[in-house]
Amino acid sequence: MKLMIRVVTVAIVMTGAVFAQEKAAAAPEVARAIAGGGIKVPGWQGVIDPGAVKQGQTINDDKFAKEGAGFAVATGPAVTYWNPANKVSGDYTVSATFNEAKYMNLNSHPHPYGIVIAGNDMGTATQSYVYCAAYGNGNFIVRGFGPDAFQLNGRMGGTSDAVHKAAGPGSPVSQEIAMSVKGDTVTCSINGTVVATYAKSDVVAAGKLKSTDGVYGIRFAHNTDATVTNLKVTKP
Repeated sequence: MKLMIRVVTVAIVMTGAVFAQEKAAAAPEVARAIAGGGIKVPGWQGVIDPGAVKQGQTINDDKFAKEGAGFAVATGPAVTYWNPANKVSGDYTVSATFNEAKYMNLNSHPHPYGIVIAGNDMGTATQSYVYCAAYGNGNFIVRGFGPDAFQLNGRMGGTSDAVHKAAGPGSPVSQEIAMSVKGDTVTCSINGTVVATYAKSDVVAAGKLKSTDGVYGIRFAHNTDATVTNLKVTKP
């Protein structure tokens, strides 16, 4: 009887330990606050995601600064940055190079960063925009706000051989990301390869984009550290 009690007790303890581990693994990652945060580049603005606002975080918990000819971004909460002067319409391509010098430097799993286009009413309760972002593990995601979040390639995104993979945590990885509007289509290209294509009618709709014309910018997930260079617009 004593042996049976010991076995049951051990089983309960082990089960409790496993449950605690699973609960910890399932717990959402907390967005940190970046020391010395804020927007340090004149003319630029930013907005963090609604969930972070509800948790009491602000745009000053992220840091957006000039670095050489480009920008350095370190995030706590997920954020979108734009300059209201950067407007584009008709057919166009917005592109930039993102460099994560130390993959997963501020997080325990891959987080994405990428290009924003079609921004309207930015920073307001009715804002709308769409972005394509890459992870350093071969994944990418196309997502937007209109003003609620909407998914274009699934909640977890997709994979493509075109997306560069880091050798491991702490290793460098870079991605060239572009979003294009041409005629009736919207595309995302990563490292020179088109990874996603959508009919304009599928993205300009109720609860999605107001238009594919608008401001452009950049998007970073929470707890991410990377630089952005050669942000530009190309017209046909």
